[in-house]
Amino acid sequence: MRSVTVAGKEFHLTKRAVERAVGRSLPEPVREHFVVVSGRRWPPKQVLALATGLDRADFTTHQARRVLTRLGFPASRVGARRGDSANSRRAERGAGGKGSSHGRARSRTSAELAQVAAPEPPGEPATLADALRPFIGQWVAIRDDEVLVAAPAPRHVIAWLAEHGQQAQSVFRVPGSEESIGGAAPL
Repeated sequence: MRSVTVAGKEFHLTKRAVERAVGRSLPEPVREHFVVVSGRRWPPKQVLALATGLDRADFTTHQARRVLTRLGFPASRVGARRGDSANSRRAERGAGGKGSSHGRARSRTSAELAQVAAPEPPGEPATLADALRPFIGQWVAIRDDEVLVAAPAPRHVIAWLAEHGQQAQSVFRVPGSEESIGGAAPL
C-alpha cells in the first residue's frame, strides 16, 4: 500500500485496488501518455480519477503518471522510440488473457464491458495473431492490424466505436482456441 497526496487529499492505494477500479470501466482512447493496467493502455488521468474518485481537473497527467508508476504500472507515450516502452509492451502481452474481468456476475453496460487494446509502438511489429490472443472468444474491432476494442458482444463493440468516434476496418469474433488464432490446423 502506498500513501499518496493528490489535490491536497491523502489516499492509500494498492496496485490491486487500482486494477479493480479500472476493471469496471471503459478505457478511453489514449492520446499521448498511457499506463498499462491489466494488460491494457489507459490514459493516466482516467485511471487515477477512477481509483480516487477525484475530478480529472484536480491533477495533471504527469501527477497521475507519477503516482501510478510508483505503484508499479508501466507508463510511456504513444509513438515512443523503440526500447522506451519495453516494460509496457511486456506487461500488455502478459496480462489481460482469459483471466480478465468479463465474467463478473452483475449486469453491465456496453461501456463497462468493452476493453481497449492499443497498438504496439512503432518499431516493434507484432502479428495480428499475437494482438488477438488476449481476446479469444470475444468480438473485436480492427483497424490497420490494431485491435481498437474488444467485448463479449458485437453491440458493445459498435457502441464503443460510436461513442469514441472511431472507425474499424472489420469487426469479428476471435476464434475460441489458441490454435485457431495461430493458424495451426487441428489434428
